[in-house]
Amino acid sequence: MGQKIHPTGFRLAVTRNWASRWYATNGNFASMLNEDLKARAFLKKKLKNASVGRIVIERPAKNARFTVYSSRPGVVIGKKGEDIEVLKSALTKIMGVPVHVNIEEIRKPEIDAQLIADSISQQLEKRIMFRRAMKRAMQNAMRLGAQGIKIMSSGRLNGIEIARTEWYREGRVPLHTLKADIDYGTSEASTTYGIIGVKVWVYKGDRSATGEAPVIDTPAEEKKPRGPRRDDGKPAGRRPAPGAKAPAGRRAAKPAAADKAGE
Repeated sequence: MGQKIHPTGFRLAVTRNWASRWYATNGNFASMLNEDLKARAFLKKKLKNASVGRIVIERPAKNARFTVYSSRPGVVIGKKGEDIEVLKSALTKIMGVPVHVNIEEIRKPEIDAQLIADSISQQLEKRIMFRRAMKRAMQNAMRLGAQGIKIMSSGRLNGIEIARTEWYREGRVPLHTLKADIDYGTSEASTTYGIIGVKVWVYKGDRSATGEAPVIDTPAEEKKPRGPRRDDGKPAGRRPAPGAKAPAGRRAAKPAAADKAGE
């Protein structure tokens, strides 16, 4: 299952947290989700050249807080903060509530999966050979501390007639280990031959469950008591039901024991 499922969704509430953190009633959920999708699409288009890795949306008490993780925060902020003010006003219209925008810098963009995928897709659009782009990204990631990386490209690679999929891996990428810190990103390259999809998995080592994941406490009434342990000295295993016949081996052993007692 770990090979097919989305790595981030597989680890939610274990070592990962949600990208949208808010609560809504059944009547408001659809509209608030639609606002989130519109805001993300707007930021993706507006900050296309700002190397944005991910966006976290929070909604505290009739407000909205956007945290933008970028390797080029100066491009997002703009000269004297002009661009970020334009972003705030546009996001306020979309969300319908006052918006606060925080910018966080990505220190190592070479091991951020989303930035790697975006970089490869941009190179494919510039007609750079896909193998060269993939191997260069893998070398940079391993050089800067990644323990493993896997990159997959799908589509009409190099303009061939039939679409195919090629992937390369270096190091180890344990997709089924929940405590493994797997960063995952996808991107699309629009070429003259069609769309080429790029997927990137980056393994950064193991992390404890107390990292980014939310703490979920189980109520006391939901915790089931454990049954009593066997302390009768007999080995564990299947016991015959009351009135059932013993296995053939045991039945054969009883007469032999009786003969020894008679002697």
